[in-house]
Amino acid sequence: MVWTDHRVDELKKLWNEGKTASQIADELGDVTRNAVIGKAHRLGLSSRPSPIKRKTFVLPTTNERMCQWPIGDPGETGFHFCDHVASAGRPYCHDHCVQAYRRKSESAA
Repeated sequence: MVWTDHRVDELKKLWNEGKTASQIADELGDVTRNAVIGKAHRLGLSSRPSPIKRKTFVLPTTNERMCQWPIGDPGETGFHFCDHVASAGRPYCHDHCVQAYRRKSESAA
């Protein structure tokens, strides 16, 4: 595949219309998505946010002396960390340490 002036102009037009690299590759034909991305980068076309929608949420702040065990789904309202006092030298309270850690003799069975 050769990047002719016409194909470069078409790439720029489609890019500015907000088409994805895959859509541009399909419309141009005989070119891969990665080739479109590479050419757009070399042309200095503006970067765009990923088309993958990400959930945004704010994690509640925690005290390092408090249990860091997550409760609930981070993407949903009500998500929080266990508020019990953490065991000495551990990130979790006693009950969550029991769930998180196993002794070698227990895991060998």
